[in-house]
Amino acid sequence: MSLIDSLLGGLGGALGGQAPQGNPMMQAAMALLAGGQQGGAGGLADLVSAFTQGGLGDVVQSWIGTGQNLPISPEQLQQVLGGDTVAGLARQLGLSPQDASQGLAGLLPQLVDQLTPQGQLPQNGLGDIASIMEKLGGRRG
Repeated sequence: MSLIDSLLGGLGGALGGQAPQGNPMMQAAMALLAGGQQGGAGGLADLVSAFTQGGLGDVVQSWIGTGQNLPISPEQLQQVLGGDTVAGLARQLGLSPQDASQGLAGLLPQLVDQLTPQGQLPQNGLGDIASIMEKLGGRRG
């Protein structure tokens, strides 16, 4: 089973049981990490900056580091990303902003953790969504 399958499996029925590449929630999370959200966080480095400015730097650093990941609530995630970004994601996903926040709150810590296996941000960023899929697909969960 690939890492992506493991991550999605952990989210249960909330993600609709679709293949990872066709899963809208996974695509939305990867777009945030790749910087693909217009008006939102511009990649992992910008996401880390937003968390730090929002008083949740310790949370995002726990995802990057090699220790245990601290949880984040949907409300905290909405606060960090901003209501407009969450609302835009929710529209794309066909979900309520609360449901979109809840799905991302469960998925982002695991994705960031797996994409930073050395406990550091990649110097050149994560690349585009295809690059992120390749990095995740090459690892086994």
